[in-house]
Amino acid sequence: MTELDTSEKKAKKSASKERQFKGLSMSERQQARREKLIEAGIEAYGTQGFFSVTVKDICNEAKLTERYFYESFKKSEHLFQTIFLKLIDELQHNVMQAIMQASGDPEKMIKAGLTALLTTLRDNPRMARIIYIDAMLVQELHNQATIHETMLRFDRMIHAFVMLMMPNLKRSDGEIALVSTGLNGYVTQIAIRWVMSGFKQSMDEVLSSCSIVFMALLNNFAELKQ
Repeated sequence: MTELDTSEKKAKKSASKERQFKGLSMSERQQARREKLIEAGIEAYGTQGFFSVTVKDICNEAKLTERYFYESFKKSEHLFQTIFLKLIDELQHNVMQAIMQASGDPEKMIKAGLTALLTTLRDNPRMARIIYIDAMLVQELHNQATIHETMLRFDRMIHAFVMLMMPNLKRSDGEIALVSTGLNGYVTQIAIRWVMSGFKQSMDEVLSSCSIVFMALLNNFAELKQ
């Protein structure tokens, strides 16, 4: 038997080991377990809060043993970070999609984007709690600059939004960047208060409060152009 034949046999044997267990390969099964842990984390962290949940709680929710938790995550904070970033992606996607689907009317774009943000939070209270309450308290996210980077992502999104509303705006890029940061902080603080209150105020009130500053910016910049 040649050395090549031996190598081919080893490769086939390795592939057969990887291949089938209920139709899934080893790597596919590991990915499926990881997704179950993420979903369990969203449920547990989103209802009880990060600091009230243990690795064992997550595993019980996912119906997996703890060894499978450490197969995918080093510690609770790493799972929480993964969940936080996943939910941020979903939230940002919803907002951007709503803005792009709105007409070219700036007022309609403002309403569409903010409505998408607030509706997503109201309809997903677990997401809202994880993003706007617990994430602010988990030190690991601050140590790794995850919160900072996320705020910058939304700053850039608002920056792009302002330029989309007013493509001929004659203001410096630096000034628009600062304004975008201010708008982001304003909406974030309103969202935090709304989420912490259990969505006590009506969405119409919250939407109106968030819209005021965007409309003020729009009117101010429009006057400067005249």
